[in-house]
Amino acid sequence: MDNLTVDKSRTALVVIDLQKGIVGMPPQPYAAAEVVRNAAALAEACRTSGVPVFLVRVTPSPDGKDALHPKADIAMQMGARQPDWAELVPEMGPKPGDIVITKRQWGAFYGTELDLELRRRGIQTIVLCGISTNIGVESTARFAYEYGYDQVFAEDACAARSAEEHNAAFKTVFPRIGLVRKTAEIISALS
Repeated sequence: MDNLTVDKSRTALVVIDLQKGIVGMPPQPYAAAEVVRNAAALAEACRTSGVPVFLVRVTPSPDGKDALHPKADIAMQMGARQPDWAELVPEMGPKPGDIVITKRQWGAFYGTELDLELRRRGIQTIVLCGISTNIGVESTARFAYEYGYDQVFAEDACAARSAEEHNAAFKTVFPRIGLVRKTAEIISALS
């Protein structure tokens, strides 16, 4: 694995679904508090370095009619949503200058302004993290790959419902479409 170099003028951090309703579910292999702590450290390092921070959250519209309900062998279990379900956790911000993206499905590109906002800022590389590794993060990563972005995945700033789901993405998908690194390595490359 080569040392990571980051062109800060062409890089952005994209944080997936670190919001109260999702962080409240117990993820693996890292606890939600550890994922949030690492993602917040990445965000702070990016802000200090002039790297834009995109905070993505997911929520259906107030009437819920835009929520996806496909026929599936394993239906997504969302349960009752508290009024603050879609609020970003306070550790993440937003802070002045951050861009908040609201999505209605797994990936952060489809049906949002994320690609437009990245391209207008001249972004070529995205650093990606969040919960859930194999759902929101992986869906966003696959779109980013198809759109031609370079990617760096902060492995210890991601988690899923199970360690198996997390590990599958980090062992079989992400190394094929980007660079897998730890939070400390990415922060070091930003300084």
